[in-house]
Amino acid sequence: MEITISINGRFVSVEVSTEVADYLEQAKRNNRKLYRERQRYWDGRECDEYIIATEGRLPYCATPEELVCQRETLDEILAVLALCSDTQLERFLLYALYDFSYAEIAEVCGCTKGSVQTSINAVRKTFQKFWK
Repeated sequence: MEITISINGRFVSVEVSTEVADYLEQAKRNNRKLYRERQRYWDGRECDEYIIATEGRLPYCATPEELVCQRETLDEILAVLALCSDTQLERFLLYALYDFSYAEIAEVCGCTKGSVQTSINAVRKTFQKFWK
């Protein structure tokens, strides 16, 4: 999506993602609402300070730089997980994402607790090698 911004009085067209455009549009709408709220009570009487305090801040949205960093980190994690065997991957995900114990994973997979621990440690070592 293309947007136009003003830099030192000059208007420049910039190509941005839809998420960034939506974020900027929401910020613009909130600024208009705040302006109208202040204009309605220009002399300060009965101005709803709660509206100004709550609407003056947008809910947290990641900046474009943070989104890029998150995407790069996710790509790195997926690259490491692609290096693991299917068995290691299954056991590691049950442990890391679903918070299963070694005994529960062993019961689900039909193996020993020691083999589950070995698989999870192998994935951890793969991560450590990748990030060194």
